[in-house]
Amino acid sequence: MNKTSKFSPEVRERAVRMVQEHRGDYPSLWAAVESIAPKIGCVPQTLLEWVKRQEVDAGQREGLTSGERERLRQLERENRELRRANDILKAASAFFAQAELDRRLKS
Repeated sequence: MNKTSKFSPEVRERAVRMVQEHRGDYPSLWAAVESIAPKIGCVPQTLLEWVKRQEVDAGQREGLTSGERERLRQLERENRELRRANDILKAASAFFAQAELDRRLKS
């Protein structure tokens, strides 16, 4: 379930840099984002998310960095796979235990 972005990382970086450079020219961050987003061709909410993500990655805002978020996704994926494998092994173990009991009862 990969999301494909119509904006390259270079465009994202440039847009975020524009917001940061012109932030002082506007009364609020949202005003700066609303002004710059149409120039980039994205909706303001998207550009605001890019700015917030960059601030988190730079340590200027609380939250998980992009690297930490990716590592968490990997660990969650690995955890799901291990749980699935464990369930399969439990089912196989129960199957063979039952087969052994059936074999003993027949003999």
